[in-house]
Amino acid sequence: MSHRTLAVGIDIGSTKIATTIGQTGENGIDIIGVGFAPSNGLRKGMVTDIEETVSSISASLEEAERMSGLPVTEAVVNIGGVHIQSTSSKGVIAVSRPDGEITDNDTLRVLDAARAVSVPPNRQILHAIPRSYSIDGQTGITDPVGMSGIRLEVETEVISGASASIKNLTKCLNQAGVNVSDLVFTPLAASRSLLSKRQKEIGVALVDIGGGTTDFVIFEEGDILHAGVLPIGATHITNDIAIGLRTSIDTAEILKVKYGTAQPDKFTDQTIQISKINKGEEGEAALKYISQIIEARLNEILLMVRDELRKFGREGMLPAGVILTGGGAKQEGIVELAKDTLRLPVQIGEVTHDVAGMVDNLSDPMYSASVGLMLWGLEAEKSASGTKRGTPINLAPTLGKARSLFKNFFP
Repeated sequence: MSHRTLAVGIDIGSTKIATTIGQTGENGIDIIGVGFAPSNGLRKGMVTDIEETVSSISASLEEAERMSGLPVTEAVVNIGGVHIQSTSSKGVIAVSRPDGEITDNDTLRVLDAARAVSVPPNRQILHAIPRSYSIDGQTGITDPVGMSGIRLEVETEVISGASASIKNLTKCLNQAGVNVSDLVFTPLAASRSLLSKRQKEIGVALVDIGGGTTDFVIFEEGDILHAGVLPIGATHITNDIAIGLRTSIDTAEILKVKYGTAQPDKFTDQTIQISKINKGEEGEAALKYISQIIEARLNEILLMVRDELRKFGREGMLPAGVILTGGGAKQEGIVELAKDTLRLPVQIGEVTHDVAGMVDNLSDPMYSASVGLMLWGLEAEKSASGTKRGTPINLAPTLGKARSLFKNFFP
């Protein structure tokens, strides 16, 4: 009987919580359970009400458990929110062996040195991701193990979060009966399921438009160039429509999703009676006006993404373009608007891995992060059962454990 590895990914967002249960077997990866529940108790990715958050997590878990027929006790979980910060750091060590040959232990030591960046006591490091190594001044080395030298250096991207936010999220999951095996920054999880190795090599940006925030990560030459969080998401569009039309949030959401587009020029004088959506409200809404509101707010988000690309000299310079995901990426017309604003190729992300099972559900961009988290967990289990040479480590002090996870960034 073949060994089957099970992993669970839970994507906790400001507006929804998605759970994906997957397992490996002889024929690859099978998705055996998915769960979805509205998210209550969070704002901009951070917990504001523990009881409501626990209830929402439990609802998503129960749906996935019913589908799979298996209980969930451990999961890889995403973390996002405006408290997340990304900075660059360098580590330098002397090679330990007398003959100068670099070992796995040396790569772990130099990553530890890079993680020794000055972090305030109220923040904790989530990821220390190697960009490139250098040996005695020779730069651009991707895997130094087995090479010889005296001085080993590494350039890393350090992603950290507020300790209080991390602890609150972990507490909610524990109360829902889930042990957190790893916390992963949201766009890194989504990149695991949506980006190919080739895209990361030639240059690509992944933009996850969530409810309360927009997360992004930029790859080039296989390495992370930059990552971050923008404080605007899809719910801001809904709020703008509600204010502009003086209608309820629920009605505004329906108008946005069913009737709006990011291309207002598609409409002339078409209108819709609001009473058809909500009998308790009166008046009519011009579809062009709704779409103008959507276009304005989405364009603001995209301009902020463009500013981030400009900081690193990559404005209009990523051959693989921009991959959009998250609930906000479902807005009609967003691809055309993004192409015009960013002056780059743009497409909606699709899962790049061969998976079987509940694949119809996974075509929705809202599931991309939970699928990536599940894949992350499967790769962690694989690494734990037989760590490969040169696999760097993702260290998370919050969880008090180290796992060989850097391979998760590569399909």
